[in-house]
Amino acid sequence: MDATDHKLLALLRKDARTPIATLANKLGVSRGTVTNRVTKLEDAGIIVGYTVRLRPDAQPTEISAWMSVAVQGNETRAVIASLLGEPGVATLHDTNGRWDLLAELRAANLAELSHVLERIRLIRGISSSETSIHLETYRLP
Repeated sequence: MDATDHKLLALLRKDARTPIATLANKLGVSRGTVTNRVTKLEDAGIIVGYTVRLRPDAQPTEISAWMSVAVQGNETRAVIASLLGEPGVATLHDTNGRWDLLAELRAANLAELSHVLERIRLIRGISSSETSIHLETYRLP
């Protein structure tokens, strides 16, 4: 990837719905160049999809929580694979320090969150975890 690819990715991160012509204008390249670069980035697995981001308060009835996870020994890859297969895990982050992983959990209600937590606690290789319910966001990205 060169500087143009990095600039293109930055523009797409800001708004993945930006028209090709607008991207081309901002990058100072042709529309064909932008189309080719996007295709190459998708084919290389760098761009793996497009999504909609919602404000945290856009679904006020949904429960959001953060789970810090400590992993036993060399079980990290297996634990990551299991967590990525858990429908209650919205995002998963590799971290350093006391905890090995940070999972953002989403559930329709507290009972569903309880079931998500039960399933996660049964995953082999997790030595301990700590969960905090997300109450409010004060600063939106």
